[in-house]
Amino acid sequence: MKVVYAGQDGSHAEAAVERLFPDNGETVAVSTFRAVVDSVTEGEAERGVLAIESSVSGPVAETHDLLFDSGLSIVAEAVLPIHHCLAGRNGAGVEAIRVVRSHPAALDQCRDLLARMPHAIAVAAPTTAEAARLVAESGDPFEAAIAGERAAELHGLAVLAANVGDHPEAFTRFVTVAPFMRVDGRENWRIAFSFVTNHEPGALHRALEPFGRHAIDLVQLVSRPIPQTPWRYRFDAVLAGHPLDPVVSETLREARARTRHLRLFGSYPAASVVVSNGAERAAS
Repeated sequence: MKVVYAGQDGSHAEAAVERLFPDNGETVAVSTFRAVVDSVTEGEAERGVLAIESSVSGPVAETHDLLFDSGLSIVAEAVLPIHHCLAGRNGAGVEAIRVVRSHPAALDQCRDLLARMPHAIAVAAPTTAEAARLVAESGDPFEAAIAGERAAELHGLAVLAANVGDHPEAFTRFVTVAPFMRVDGRENWRIAFSFVTNHEPGALHRALEPFGRHAIDLVQLVSRPIPQTPWRYRFDAVLAGHPLDPVVSETLREARARTRHLRLFGSYPAASVVVSNGAERAAS
């Protein structure tokens, strides 16, 4: 099976691929999230892996929008602990850095660090590993990257500051996407779906009412703008349940009747996450 992901050697996405596909022999790294989706949509790869949510900065908007537009489905998820470091050339001090490169989500997760560097500008990169590569190739001692220590080591960078994230216990949810809907399995299941309501008072309440009445747990609800219609929004949601469960299917049928559009874009087992006290719990 060919699996494609956005990143490079040493990226968090590479670690997610290793978690999701421990026995898979063929993985391909590409430079952008869109390239992942295009590869799977066009049949160049069987599966793709994307970051979709941070426990600190929230949903990854690009992934949500790509899934909505592509027609691909989430078929698995994994939750990884994320530990960022500030990496640069040997001998450079944090106070000397003038440019910090990283993925926008990582920059958002390290606001306290950036606030302590008022003379540095933040520059977005496609991935944290790509940021490390760019800093290494520049040779500029006044540039640094927010990345994982593995990426820093692979690109010959020194760790200028370790554990620079705003929260010591941060996680990122990664998902496997495929051109089909998964329905095998039953236990601890999740369904991802997207819907659009009429732009009128009470429309969202009416769309959500069946979930409360049928005691279906919505574990996530995200609003995203619809670019073709300014100031109108769609909602991406995740519920706890299986698509073949009669109560779940009836709830979705009722919700679909109360919305302008409702489409499923994922069916998968929920991942678990281990917190600092060693306890394991569902990630969503």
